[in-house]
Amino acid sequence: MWNKTQATELLKIKYPIIQGPFGGTFSSVKLVSIVSNLGGMGSFGLNSYSPVEILEIDKEIKQLTNKTYALNLWVPLKNDPADNYEKKDFEELKKLFKPYFDKMKIPLPEIPNPKTQDFEMQIESILKTKPPVASFIFGIPPKEIISELKRRGITSMATATTLEEAVMIEEAGIDFVVASGSEAGGHRASFIKLAEESLTSTHLLIHQVVDNVNIPVIAAGGISNGRDIADILKLGASAAQIGTAFLATNESNASTIHKSKLLSNEPIKTDLTKVYTGRLARAISNNLSKDFEKKNNERIAPYPIQSAFLKPLRKISIEQNKLDYVAFWSGQPSSILKYKSANQLFNSLVYEFLEIS
Repeated sequence: MWNKTQATELLKIKYPIIQGPFGGTFSSVKLVSIVSNLGGMGSFGLNSYSPVEILEIDKEIKQLTNKTYALNLWVPLKNDPADNYEKKDFEELKKLFKPYFDKMKIPLPEIPNPKTQDFEMQIESILKTKPPVASFIFGIPPKEIISELKRRGITSMATATTLEEAVMIEEAGIDFVVASGSEAGGHRASFIKLAEESLTSTHLLIHQVVDNVNIPVIAAGGISNGRDIADILKLGASAAQIGTAFLATNESNASTIHKSKLLSNEPIKTDLTKVYTGRLARAISNNLSKDFEKKNNERIAPYPIQSAFLKPLRKISIEQNKLDYVAFWSGQPSSILKYKSANQLFNSLVYEFLEIS
């Protein structure tokens, strides 16, 4: 049976279909529960949520499903460049972006001091709620945390963008590796080498990882239909993780304009760029990302300073419906997206796979 894999057996799910977690505030309890109740695994991205909010979100998910779901966190970077960002760097950043702020007739902001959530306190909430699965990007949690997850019966997943990262994930004792190809939307989750040096296509990465690790491999990046799922299972992956197609559905927390762009009648054109947040990420192409293909990206501030700096520019752009300065996250789906309902999307994935098998 196509739907019997290591992932379905270990995760106790009916189909090897995982809804990718979304960072920021794009995840929703409703979407997670629908995917899980249909026999896949929903995922909720928690990087921007406080420990108290994590407890509440987990409670809400449990009220809507008794099936397997995942809570996702970002692992703090080692030697985070934001720790060494100085005033002189910010002055260069202002010079670089002054034409854009002038065009929108808004003043340049002062240097932001954005606060990120405390990872250790977020983990405490995860351990307290005991979700079926805890997943991670941007690295591997410390061994003490991995041990606590195992002790409490919480399955663990971590994301790799290269074979080297996948091997390290297995050696750390993580249960699953998510092999994220360069077609995936949003932030590149690289943590050993620079993200720009860690761009391997999904199919090639699956080949490399399946041949060199023993833990189950979940494929991510560019997967949008049942045919894609069949392809990656034939390569040895145990499940498909699908982000952009689920982000486009009514049940996600993406904005209406974001969803309309994802559901375009034409193939989505995307760029990998640091311009929006300071970390390399894939988003729908626009004038800002195109400009910074040719400009000095070294002057862009690190995450989360860059994102906070651009906040007033994003705000006025949305208010005036001039959207060239707004990031609309998207992967490179293999087919044009058409499903507005998460239920319809999920059922189509199953039907399309069965139709070609």
